[in-house]
Amino acid sequence: MTEASIRALEGLRDFSTLQWYAIPLLAIVFYIYTVEVRQARAGGDFRALAAGAAVFGADLLNETLNGWILVLTGRSALWTAPGPTALRTMVGLNLEIMFMFALLGLVWYHSLSHKPGARILGLQEGWFFALAYSAICVVVEVALNAGGLLVWDYGFWNANPLGLLPIFVLGYLWFFAWALFATTRKTPAAAFAVTGLPYGLAFLLWIAAALAGVRF
Repeated sequence: MTEASIRALEGLRDFSTLQWYAIPLLAIVFYIYTVEVRQARAGGDFRALAAGAAVFGADLLNETLNGWILVLTGRSALWTAPGPTALRTMVGLNLEIMFMFALLGLVWYHSLSHKPGARILGLQEGWFFALAYSAICVVVEVALNAGGLLVWDYGFWNANPLGLLPIFVLGYLWFFAWALFATTRKTPAAAFAVTGLPYGLAFLLWIAAALAGVRF
């Protein structure tokens, strides 16, 4: 097992690492979602909430699968986050990352004009911003990797042109694609059924991990 994996497992879900700055960050997330819920109830449009939940759920599933990669290989997940954090929740996920992904879907959704047929540079605007934000996120990942906060161990998932492509597509683009799929459903029930699928799959994988007695 890699040194980064060992360090990530040593501090896993250790509440003694909690820091006070997590409280205002949590309050900010709560405030933003409170405003979103209020606006959704007033206007009857729950698509922003569906987008936020879709991106967060997609990341949660990704992080769970990433943990299983560590378990199955016995070496390393595709990415690990062994650096300082208020709370490491999985080997590649911490509280700060979770707060970011809780808001990322809302950022994407509110970037859209919501005008029928709206396009940017020839692309449907939902896809344009999905590609743009995925690219920005990859740039941030490269910076975090350079700082040792996010560790990659495999050559096909690394800071080279071919290695960045799966990070771009599997690490981010499908999150926004899932949000786009959810927010274009005809009813709120259908939208939230779509957003709930990654959560359900992640939950099943957590149960499997608990039954197998593994940690990630």
